[in-house]
Amino acid sequence: MNISIRMIGIATTVFWVFLLAFAFSAVYSVKDVQFHFGEPQVGVNADNQLYFSLPISLANRGFYNIGHFNVTSRILDVNGSEIAHGSTFVRVINKGEEVTAFHNMTLDISDLLQRSQFYLFNDSDLTVREWVGLWLAEVIPVQASTNFTLPWGAPLYNFSVGQTTVSFYNVTHSRIAVPIGFENHALFDVVGAFQINVYNGDMLNGEGRTDVAVLQHNRYDGLAEVYVRNSPAVTTSGRVEIYFSSSVFNYGPWVIPYG
Repeated sequence: MNISIRMIGIATTVFWVFLLAFAFSAVYSVKDVQFHFGEPQVGVNADNQLYFSLPISLANRGFYNIGHFNVTSRILDVNGSEIAHGSTFVRVINKGEEVTAFHNMTLDISDLLQRSQFYLFNDSDLTVREWVGLWLAEVIPVQASTNFTLPWGAPLYNFSVGQTTVSFYNVTHSRIAVPIGFENHALFDVVGAFQINVYNGDMLNGEGRTDVAVLQHNRYDGLAEVYVRNSPAVTTSGRVEIYFSSSVFNYGPWVIPYG
């Protein structure tokens, strides 16, 4: 009986020594596990979504396989609220193996612009929080995290409306013109139209449409024009309401009094 107990004790001791040695060697091998975040690729896809692709290279030069390699991302707005998230998972990376995974996310531009008009007119930075987790030797969890920023360019940066002018076009109509200017700092082209409605009190005196197509990183300066029938109400005072519509976002009205 004593011999059996002694043998069990020896076996238990050997087992724990093995576990400790295994754990030590696995943790020690972390220095031989290298992962690197590449340059993020940012653009707009055919569905008018902002896409974000982050290449991640991982070289497993340790003694054991790596299991459950996981990357989780959260994109936050200027107020710290989450506006998108995503995860990428690699089941196993064998020892001596090098793997490159692409962590892809999409952000609905329309949803972002509906959340806050701030992003229509102001350049900003979106915060990206990254968590990387893995299991050394497929049993010991290790986690790391990092933060970085994504630049956001406003599609209607420095938007301005000039002085509304009213002039006689011919004996029956007058021309109302509103100068409009902005810079497209966005990652997409601004293609849409300005809808212009002219009111005197609650009466709609005229309406018109001006199409625009402004490439990325270009400036727009143009006139929104409406031709209305001549009347004393038109030539004295009123207001102009301007709306902008596109496949990506809508905004308005801008209300400009005249007279």
